[in-house]
Amino acid sequence: MSTIHDQAMNYVYQQVLQRLLSFFSRAERTALQLLIQRLVVAAGGMENIGQFKVLVHQSGSRDSCYTLALLRAAQLTIAGRAPATFQLRVATLRWNGDSAVALQNLHRSYSALFLYDDPRVEVLMVDNREVLPFDHRTPVSDEGREASRVNLLLVGHCRTWLETPELWDDAYLATAEYYSQIARWNNGVDAMISTETKGSQQRFLEGLNRAMQRVAIAGPGLVHSGFEALFPLLDGLGGDFYRELRPDDEQTAWRPEGEFEACRRTSFIDINDMMVGKPEERWPLLGEFLGHEPDDLALYEGEAVFADPLISAHVRGLHSRLIEGRAYEAGIDDYVQHTLAEMRRKQVAQPICEHLLASYDNVGGPEPLRMLAEDYLLHGFGLNETQLACFLFAPFIDGGKGLERFLRNCHPGMLVAMPDLHRAMQGLHAPEQVLKWITEVSGLPVRLVSRLYARGPVQICTSDEFAAESGGSGEAGSAAQFERSTEG
Repeated sequence: MSTIHDQAMNYVYQQVLQRLLSFFSRAERTALQLLIQRLVVAAGGMENIGQFKVLVHQSGSRDSCYTLALLRAAQLTIAGRAPATFQLRVATLRWNGDSAVALQNLHRSYSALFLYDDPRVEVLMVDNREVLPFDHRTPVSDEGREASRVNLLLVGHCRTWLETPELWDDAYLATAEYYSQIARWNNGVDAMISTETKGSQQRFLEGLNRAMQRVAIAGPGLVHSGFEALFPLLDGLGGDFYRELRPDDEQTAWRPEGEFEACRRTSFIDINDMMVGKPEERWPLLGEFLGHEPDDLALYEGEAVFADPLISAHVRGLHSRLIEGRAYEAGIDDYVQHTLAEMRRKQVAQPICEHLLASYDNVGGPEPLRMLAEDYLLHGFGLNETQLACFLFAPFIDGGKGLERFLRNCHPGMLVAMPDLHRAMQGLHAPEQVLKWITEVSGLPVRLVSRLYARGPVQICTSDEFAAESGGSGEAGSAAQFERSTEG
């Protein structure tokens, strides 16, 4: 019965491959053969390909679904030619920003490619540091939602009030930690595959570099070499990227415990050169075969790493009004013009730039944009405008140096309670109403606000600035710069 079943499944897999290949152009078929050669070489020859395991991250975006289709075609092509083929680990990081469209895209593409029942494929998701079988119907766990909300706020508060806010710095940390751990789970993987451009890889490393300095786990890192530097960088950061922000007894262990390799062996394989042809030429494969639907929040994939630019524009608008004393609309305009300038500098296609502008126009103006963004942040991240204003002022870090400024601008009635607020954040006795006010206004428990209060000033330094200041690079220079940036 098992032999009959295996024969039937092999027939199904070959049918999937034939249908998949029918959507490939001649250039894509050539790229597929080059991909197979690259994987065979990385495995050490065809005789080792059956023990070679490849990791691919899935976000539900257009490019990630196309990458998966290309890898599946390679896996099934080898299976038709040789006794064994490589194993595939398909993984997704669940977080509060997940859209229903992206999750449905994942499920439809997995189903079309017959991944779920193939023993050569692991289809996984990570929720609150737990590795689980992927299920598009399962919402992010309550514990995962709360951890994501708290981490977003904690990381975002590690900045000076004058620094331009980056709402999603925590997402860089969470994603990097996920890469590190999912590569170690269940005997690990041999290689991670990515089709991201060098520019996109560098933007991720720049964001991670900034976030790491915020949480005091590293100084400026090398961000110009691309993802080939990612795993060596992650190996030096330890197992918990939030250890400086949370007490030891509040740090959630990665689970299932005992199933993560101590030593990672993963390398990185860049296959961006396999992305041939124009993106619009891939729509028949994506739409007709994989069932992919465009996500309205993904305005220009690969440029905004984690979040809808409309939400980022809202944050910049609030920063303009609350911090700079200008109009909300002025901040939005600044953000849009800066984003367009960056896109043109990076030679992003003009239709994508026009799509971005049209998206702002379609919202209907600043007030509808504000309402849309507030609803997204409240229901997705449990973050209201009062807490976002507190986030922008970052009043707790460095012994509460920004507290008086924050109170004068946003809560003048609490100026009289400043001594009690300082005592509460020092962990000393304070009135219950003061403790309640801190939690409601910040969105954080007082014990975590106290950890922010006890931290020194955060000064973000790019790798270029660091090299110029230190006259070189290396671990010793990085350590010296890190001490200077966190003293106090």
